[in-house]
Amino acid sequence: MARTRVKSSICLEGYIKFNEQYVPHDPIMSGCLPSNPWITDDTTYWAMNAPTVPTPTKLRVERWGFNFSELITDPLGRAQLLEFLKKEFSAENLSFWEACEELRYGEQSRITEIVDSIYQQFLAPGATRWVNIDSKTMERTLEGIKTPHRYVMDDAQMHIYMLMKKDSYPRFLKSDLYRNLLAEAVIPPETKKRVFPFMRKQRHSSPSPALLLPAGDAEERSRRWCSPRTLQRWHGLLGFRSVIMLSKEVT
Repeated sequence: MARTRVKSSICLEGYIKFNEQYVPHDPIMSGCLPSNPWITDDTTYWAMNAPTVPTPTKLRVERWGFNFSELITDPLGRAQLLEFLKKEFSAENLSFWEACEELRYGEQSRITEIVDSIYQQFLAPGATRWVNIDSKTMERTLEGIKTPHRYVMDDAQMHIYMLMKKDSYPRFLKSDLYRNLLAEAVIPPETKKRVFPFMRKQRHSSPSPALLLPAGDAEERSRRWCSPRTLQRWHGLLGFRSVIMLSKEVT
């Protein structure tokens, strides 16, 4: 944040909104369909959420609408964005961003080769996939590639990232492509109960191992789960509202 101090009420409101937005997408808090692979032998959940699948799940497509980072960091979401940018004749922006990612996380021995390839494809005068970068950023980048290193394209990459975030991303969310993805997305059939019975949205029936205690241990479970130290620890992990529901359930 740019400001050094922010009202605690604003911080808490933002934290609650973030928590409410992401809780349905948390496989532990809200369960996962068709079953929980962490406590069963069924790995269908992982298969349906693999980096590349023919048809994504509805939760996955909805998550792309949270922010641009969710879309561009998902390989399948990035592929859909590329298809959209091709129709708008600006696919070179995403290709440039991906090339910069390869430079940043690629092999040290190939840095010079990758920098030269990026320059020839996207930055050189008359380049076939030239990207639109402001003059100051271009000057810094051209000066930096004289001594290539893996972060030399950072300024140019951030410029293109912000361009896609502010210009292409809003149009992508309003496009027929994204609407069709939402309409055709898969909703896995429910085969199991949820992990935590106190969650309002039922997704699967595999009970949490933490709740599978003998009947005689109910009082001990309540004392242990509702101790100040335990509630403070759960508050840091789950948020205030979830902790309240948890404490009511175990007592």
